[in-house]
Amino acid sequence: MTIASDVKDLAGNPMTANKTWVFSTVTQPTAAPTSPASGSTDVALNQPIMASFSKDMDSATISSLTFTVVGPGGVPVSGEVTFDPVTRVATFNASPTNFIASTIYTATIASGAKDVAGNPMLLNCTWTFTTGMRTLAKPAVLGAAALFGVTGGGAGMTNTGNSTVVTGDIGTTGAATTVTGFHDSVLIYTETGANIGTVSGLIYTATTPSGPGAMASATAGINDAQTAYNNLSPASLPGGINIVTAYGGAAGELGGRTLFPGIYKATAPTTYAITGDNLTLDAQGDPNAVWVFQIGSTLTVGDTASRSVILINGAQAKNVYWQVGSAATINAVGGGTMVGTIISTTGVTFSTAGNVAITTLNGRALGLTAAVTLVNTVITVP
Repeated sequence: MTIASDVKDLAGNPMTANKTWVFSTVTQPTAAPTSPASGSTDVALNQPIMASFSKDMDSATISSLTFTVVGPGGVPVSGEVTFDPVTRVATFNASPTNFIASTIYTATIASGAKDVAGNPMLLNCTWTFTTGMRTLAKPAVLGAAALFGVTGGGAGMTNTGNSTVVTGDIGTTGAATTVTGFHDSVLIYTETGANIGTVSGLIYTATTPSGPGAMASATAGINDAQTAYNNLSPASLPGGINIVTAYGGAAGELGGRTLFPGIYKATAPTTYAITGDNLTLDAQGDPNAVWVFQIGSTLTVGDTASRSVILINGAQAKNVYWQVGSAATINAVGGGTMVGTIISTTGVTFSTAGNVAITTLNGRALGLTAAVTLVNTVITVP
């Protein structure tokens, strides 16, 4: 800042020189809700509550004293607060129990939170959200099964048509004769002119012509798929909601719905279908969002028309899991796009022989005890 020398006193005498000095302003830190957004509804019962800061913050000032969540009547929620200085994100995790379903909560980051220079926030950051009934899950550990696009237990895999492509390995603990209509970069398994399926990885079987160690690789993949199936079950992963109880609509029908991340359990009936329309999975901007569908018996996608699972707002196929108690039938009429890892106790069937429309799976078809059947199917392991 400068005061020029032409400034004069009452007698008309000017300043002998300009007067100049320098100062800097202080920008106070601010906070903004990251997840869930203010006013959100159907928030998961174990949802981490997160907010980001505009400046580098003093970690010691971001704690359960400055980041609080209260329920009805201003009753505080017990929780653990953490802060990541790199991303400038503070997280509140309710503990030792989750939030209560269908309840309005208010989160507040108080002005006691300070930046690294000791400057406090001028105003509290406050927002509200309403819980639903769902709970969140973490990605399943697939182990050796992660490399497989298809496993057929001990019963093998069959392909019909010339448009089938599997990006990944396929495997069975059955004999090589249980694999028909496929080839990898080394071997051909009973292909005909009308049944040619390309495997980008390797084909593992219990007998020749598979190479040394093929049985061990197939066994490891199927065993780890079984472990993942068990870990995705209601016994190991409780809290799955009944979509009818939570959202209404037809029992067992997922088509026409938009579902946020969570655990969904098929209850009365123990089947799920995507037949009336497509199913949309909305990650709400979280690329780590996970969906687990617990299905006691069958999964049916498409019946008289092909149906698809649509991913929006950051949802990823690698984070979608279908735990199927019996068989999965995917678009018997051909066409459509399915997503996620399907682990089925009694096999998976894609399309129907004679259909030329390509059926797509961005995920895995892991049969534990029965065969997997592909008809002009493109499977890409995420």
